[in-house]
Amino acid sequence: MQTRNYILIGPMGAGKSTIGRLLAKELGLPFKDSDKEIEDRTGASIPLIFDVEGEAGFRDREQAVIAELCQEQGLVLATGGGAVLRAENRQAMRQGAVVIYLHASVEHQLARTARDRNRPLLQTDNPGQVLTQLLALRDPLYREVATLIIETDTRPPRVVVQEIMRFLSDYESH
Repeated sequence: MQTRNYILIGPMGAGKSTIGRLLAKELGLPFKDSDKEIEDRTGASIPLIFDVEGEAGFRDREQAVIAELCQEQGLVLATGGGAVLRAENRQAMRQGAVVIYLHASVEHQLARTARDRNRPLLQTDNPGQVLTQLLALRDPLYREVATLIIETDTRPPRVVVQEIMRFLSDYESH
């Protein structure tokens, strides 16, 4: 029997890695984070890859990793916030996976990413403006591939995971 993948998408600071780990534990599946996979394979941090190769170089690496991970079966995958920008990634994610869009407001993203220096796109004078622009561009793409959309703003990760599990129990039985 084929085990499907569960892919978490959404903006930075939405809780994809935290919720992904909890969801994987709940489902008894391995957890992978596409950004961490890229760092492990290159031996370089995401900010360094951005500095050396630019965003396009990083997106090429991301696309290769997502294509490969989406071929695996039975894993929970947290993707980077910009993974949906490429049509190839959106197509790979949709192949037999449940795609869960963790939606977070710009205010909550700001609060959660304020002290994080590992986010190259936010190393600017006005991260709020950047997050607003990114969400405007990416939200329609997140919605395009999502099987389920969940608000994460003021909700503890465990509550979000319980909601995902309730959805999956209904979804898997149809």
